[in-house]
Amino acid sequence: MDNVSGEKVPVENVKIFDTTLRDGEQSPGFSMTMPEKIRMARQLESLGVDIIEAGFPIASPGDLEGTRAVAREIKGCTVAALARARRDDIDAALDGISQAKHPRLHTFLATSDLHLHHKLRLTREEALEAISTNVRYARQHCAEVEFSAEDASRTEINFLCKAVKAAVDAGATIINLPDTVGYAVPEEYAAMFRDVIAFLDGAPGITLSAHCHDDLGLGVANSLAAVQAGARQLELTINGIGERAGNAALEEVIVLLNVRQAKLGVTTNVHLDKLYATSRLLTEITGAPVSPNKAVVGANAFAHEAGIHQDGILKNPLTYEIISPEAVGVPKRSLVLGKHSGRNALRAALVEIGYTPTAEELDQCYKRVSALADEAKTVSTRDLLAIAHQVMRKHSSETALTAE
Repeated sequence: MDNVSGEKVPVENVKIFDTTLRDGEQSPGFSMTMPEKIRMARQLESLGVDIIEAGFPIASPGDLEGTRAVAREIKGCTVAALARARRDDIDAALDGISQAKHPRLHTFLATSDLHLHHKLRLTREEALEAISTNVRYARQHCAEVEFSAEDASRTEINFLCKAVKAAVDAGATIINLPDTVGYAVPEEYAAMFRDVIAFLDGAPGITLSAHCHDDLGLGVANSLAAVQAGARQLELTINGIGERAGNAALEEVIVLLNVRQAKLGVTTNVHLDKLYATSRLLTEITGAPVSPNKAVVGANAFAHEAGIHQDGILKNPLTYEIISPEAVGVPKRSLVLGKHSGRNALRAALVEIGYTPTAEELDQCYKRVSALADEAKTVSTRDLLAIAHQVMRKHSSETALTAE
């Protein structure tokens, strides 16, 4: 990457922590069987994520077994298990990742006064003690420990800094500051990271992580803000699945960091060309399709109907596509024939099915396609074949009669 003076600027790597199998699976309707979890984990490994959070082992015997199975199967990336900051939780998580080649223990405790008072019934001092005691215990049994300050975005900043320092002093090397309920706006979320990093004197040897929920539709924006503020791990899910409105969508964040790399100065290890296949696999496993207008992997993400857009795409795809469909694994773009379509797109579609229309034939086809689109909304390939056949046959007959 070059700066304005032409000098090479180093590109920093952002680790991708995929929590599809844990936070994603917790959302209603997205539960997976053990074979499905393993199948999804293999795909995530192939995709190139750095960490797979396999489950929350204390939650159920099935979750423990699923975590164990993923830990045994995955060798190419880190496998993490989640645990509350309690010894029995941590023991279950350690059991779950005991056979992982690269294990990580991920423990958490809420730090906002709202959660401490109403949910945990803990004072701030008791919370700090629980963090220190349990992170230290986890670190004694696992070489890599991540601590999450649940509801960090609604935690008073001075106390949040104390909680983070307690975790770091106890041995955590990854600190996650989640926007647990999707409450933060990007400016606030970025400021929180900057404050914590400053409190830790630049956080040498510590990776700051972001985990953003989408309750206000800001999951991706907040993830970006965290990166710009110094976070170097992002916790994401395929198709944005997760509790309530879901998590920041992995495919959207990855493409964002790729398309705007020159501005952001970061990269990831994810293979873009496997994003679409990964999204489709999750849809197949869960039976929950993505919205047609979903960024990157939705059915309309690379579909164009407006005539002006179609004309631009045919002349230069960059006019209306900031990344090619093939780059993310989508087989090809789609020029949809509908009431907004233009003649250039219609000509291209006719050529694709084997017809090379004259100007008059194209005009006749265009009128018929427009009329059909007003009734049927879109025109299928079968419809177009029928129209082209009728027009070409009629035109051939008229030509023959004129010649006679």
